[in-house]
Amino acid sequence: MGHTCNSIVINAPYDRIFEISNDIERWTELFGGEYKKAEVLKREGNKITFRLTDDEGKSWQSWRLLFKDEYFTYSEREEPKFPFKYMKIVWLYTPKQAGTLLTWIQHFEMDDKAKFNDEQVEGFINKHSKDNLLIFKDVIEKEAKVRR
Repeated sequence: MGHTCNSIVINAPYDRIFEISNDIERWTELFGGEYKKAEVLKREGNKITFRLTDDEGKSWQSWRLLFKDEYFTYSEREEPKFPFKYMKIVWLYTPKQAGTLLTWIQHFEMDDKAKFNDEQVEGFINKHSKDNLLIFKDVIEKEAKVRR
């Protein structure tokens, strides 16, 4: 099974960080071109069901639970799960002196028929997470300064 954990400190008010990072329609911008489309399909209470389409045109549906008062979110990839057997994601927002530590934890297992194994995908996810967290930091800090 694969597991990744990547973090970055974002110097902005927690409310802004939580709001922007969970604005799924903006993930085409925040994930640096990794997603061609990010569509919200349904909102029910704290649950968002959405569809992502990557830069190769592949789409999948996921859902996300927002726990703003508890400083975290939880997501799972729904359909199609392939190339994963499962993909579970937790984002933690930890208050720090210099802002908020945003941590992305991904727990998954690749399907036996997938092109890449768990270890290879861990490498891809770690690289992309570090790159994307820098984009999140840049975008959120710039927007937070404009509003101050």
